[in-house]
Amino acid sequence: MPARKRASGVNPYYQSGEARAGCVQDLFGEIAPRYDLINDLQSFGLHRAWKRKLVELAAVQTGMTALDVCCGSGDIAFGLSGRGAEVVGLDFSVPMLRVATARKKEGTVSFMRGDAQQLPFPDSTFDAVTVGYGLRNLASWQHGLNEMWRVAKPGGRVLVLEFGKPSNAVWRTLYFGYLRGAVPIFGRLFCNNAPAYAYIYESLRHYAGQEGVRDCMRQLGCREARVINLIGGAMSINLGVK
Repeated sequence: MPARKRASGVNPYYQSGEARAGCVQDLFGEIAPRYDLINDLQSFGLHRAWKRKLVELAAVQTGMTALDVCCGSGDIAFGLSGRGAEVVGLDFSVPMLRVATARKKEGTVSFMRGDAQQLPFPDSTFDAVTVGYGLRNLASWQHGLNEMWRVAKPGGRVLVLEFGKPSNAVWRTLYFGYLRGAVPIFGRLFCNNAPAYAYIYESLRHYAGQEGVRDCMRQLGCREARVINLIGGAMSINLGVK
């Protein structure tokens, strides 16, 4: 996919406003073939355990329906399906959807292209709505969360797995240093594209973090809003019950 012309900024893939979606789409188009490999390297394989935790907290079972927003290569969607749910995985990146579709073997998972900020489903459709490492990539994460909330059934669960902002200042400094310094090296070595992975730190700087997501869930009126911090808050899962 040819890179579109971007405004100048700290990172070529991070732009605010209307330009955001196009830049993020370029990013995932370029890294899709090595996306899972670099996730394994930069997280030391731990992202798989964090996704399993998210699936466990979704508490789906046979007969339930689930939507995985920004589904990427399909890890969470496949996990939800493995627990018996009928699952839709939605993403706006065609290259990422190709990867997910190629991995599909069996089970009740369907993949579709769509906009996380304009979900093509009626209100109160799903028993669980999840997103893994996608919310901070949206032009408005608040609007994306509101859409997830809208399509969840009453009593349904909305879950967000995302890079976090640790409350401990020393750990936060070390963690941000890792994202800023080491992670782009993986991008350069395996994708020949360091800015694509330097984007993680840049996008996290502009993201509200787990506490901000919890506050937004409370404003939406959830009866339960929890934060599950992982590795000292460097990763986090937000859980809200509609």
